[in-house]
Amino acid sequence: MVDLGGLLEIAIVFAAVLAFAPYFGEYLGRVYLNRPLLGDRLLTPVETAIYRLLGTSPRISMRFREYVGALLLTSAGLFVWIVLLLTLQSSLPLNPVGDPGMTWDLASHTAASFLTNTDFTHFNPQSQLSYGAALFGLQAALFLSPAMGMSVAAAFIRGFTHKDGTLGNFYVDMVRTMTRVLLPLALVGAVVLVAFGVPQTLAYDLTAHTLGGGSQTIYVGPVASWESIMMLGTNGGGWFSANAMSPFENPNAASNLFQTGLMLLIPLGFPFAFAQIVRRPGEGFPFLATSVVVLFVALGLVLFFQSGSNPALSSFGFASGAFPGPGFETRFSGTEASLFQVVSVYSNTGATSVQIGSLAPLSQAVLLFGMFTQSTPGGDGTGFGMLLVFAVIAVFVGGLMVGRTPEYLGKKVGTSQMRWAAGVLLLHPALILVPLVVATVGGFVAVAGGSIPTNAYAFTTVLYEFTSEAANNGSAMGPIADGTIFFNVVGAAIMLIGRFAPMIGMLAIGSIFAHQDVLQPGPGTLQTRGWTFAMFLTLLVIILSGLLFLPVLVLGPFAQLGV
Repeated sequence: MVDLGGLLEIAIVFAAVLAFAPYFGEYLGRVYLNRPLLGDRLLTPVETAIYRLLGTSPRISMRFREYVGALLLTSAGLFVWIVLLLTLQSSLPLNPVGDPGMTWDLASHTAASFLTNTDFTHFNPQSQLSYGAALFGLQAALFLSPAMGMSVAAAFIRGFTHKDGTLGNFYVDMVRTMTRVLLPLALVGAVVLVAFGVPQTLAYDLTAHTLGGGSQTIYVGPVASWESIMMLGTNGGGWFSANAMSPFENPNAASNLFQTGLMLLIPLGFPFAFAQIVRRPGEGFPFLATSVVVLFVALGLVLFFQSGSNPALSSFGFASGAFPGPGFETRFSGTEASLFQVVSVYSNTGATSVQIGSLAPLSQAVLLFGMFTQSTPGGDGTGFGMLLVFAVIAVFVGGLMVGRTPEYLGKKVGTSQMRWAAGVLLLHPALILVPLVVATVGGFVAVAGGSIPTNAYAFTTVLYEFTSEAANNGSAMGPIADGTIFFNVVGAAIMLIGRFAPMIGMLAIGSIFAHQDVLQPGPGTLQTRGWTFAMFLTLLVIILSGLLFLPVLVLGPFAQLGV
């Protein structure tokens, strides 16, 4: 049964985030417009020194090829850096227990995972990751990866305001995102998490003496600072293998709600930043409404399905309607844990506070759908970019329905933008379904100690794995042995393509808009700032995502209902 206290907590979290989002979004807009901000006296000299080191300047605005080149060059450098740290960590400092270097395939998968904001781990952090590799490699990616996504989204938006074909300066966007947004917010978040009881220390472990007279070794570390940017940057890769189910990452209900708010802050702030950058108040409303409506529907469905029976667990003696049921942490109510998990998956964070494999099949389907859309609200920057791609498609379809040349924010939407938008949309199912077929038909799927049984649950498990990687989500569902060369190499390729191909598509669409003059609105111009367009956009996202993935949902989660 859903508890009223949990529903009140849901209302408090969303009310707090939505009350703060307009002010934060306006601040984000000023960051990407290079407007004066509080802290300029301290940070501007630092940023100027970084620009000189990089050989660039805020006065230099890049075109499409230059922006993409800078994005890929920075990403390639970070990828190589992480691979080197992971493969050589056995001979590098800050390795107190002598963790061995990772194999090339595991290091490549890990580097691709953290570079792409996915943070899908095929390793145990407590036994395979040194402090040095974690702090100077993976934690650097926890900052740089969301900064890249936010920078690309800002460049995409600028396409609607520029007329000279430029999109801004990638390096300037990255630096300002780090200094003005991620670093200060992550610092504040870490302090709050320490107050909630999350450890923050460079000690590797400590010994606790139990009531029975024995002793227990407890792994600790700089967890609060890691957890803060992990949630704020919609990253999701936990310091502990148990992720947010660990009491040292998420000790109580207060930390659970705070981390939920961190995951929502930037994604729900971006619609207001969009309105600020395009200088059209109210234009961000349909994006916010779409994200919030889909989130609430998803959460309501999960609560409803978890309150019912789970046919996959009925043979184990679990009563129908037992809520929260197996797989939930007892220190959280079912409503609190469900809120965290839905927000985590739909924001493409991927942190886990429940065992996803123990959820009701239809709850698993709801979580999969969040990764199919990638945009409600999606990850930092890229989630809003995907929603903007959906909006371009919606405007094109809406314009054709009324027999008028489609235009959005004074820019014509033509076949060039639609080719890129369709490519971005169709790439996602291809990245999931092709590896899914190869893995299942080719016999690459196994569990520890043997082959995986052939049933709907096993199919859903593999589907969830590839969907999570393609969506740059990072959550996992089941017990498959995915630390093999096949899953490491294929998974790395899925994450890299699933991250950078859509980003290039967004920049290409923005570049096409940036070569156009702004047209004055006419009497037949489609209104894109009210409830009508918000409903149209919401239905378009749901229908298109459903049509692309309904067959695999039927073969996976829906088929489990007949177990």
